[in-house]
Amino acid sequence: MTTWEYLTTPLLIHNTAAILNNWGKQGWELVQVVPNAEGGLVAYLKRPAGAGAANAGLSAAEQAARQFEGEGQ
Repeated sequence: MTTWEYLTTPLLIHNTAAILNNWGKQGWELVQVVPNAEGGLVAYLKRPAGAGAANAGLSAAEQAARQFEGEGQ
């Protein structure tokens, strides 16, 4: 049975395709995009557990979050 790991990340409206393509290159598959409370978008992604290097997704998620937070300033 396949086990999955999941990731949520903000999507910058003006750069959505590039963000999703970067996650796709790391083996992440887009599951859903939903609006957040601030009017932005959040992507939900999944990939088979153990498919990526340890902490690679977390590092990328932290970078995306910092970019997202900078957009509101």
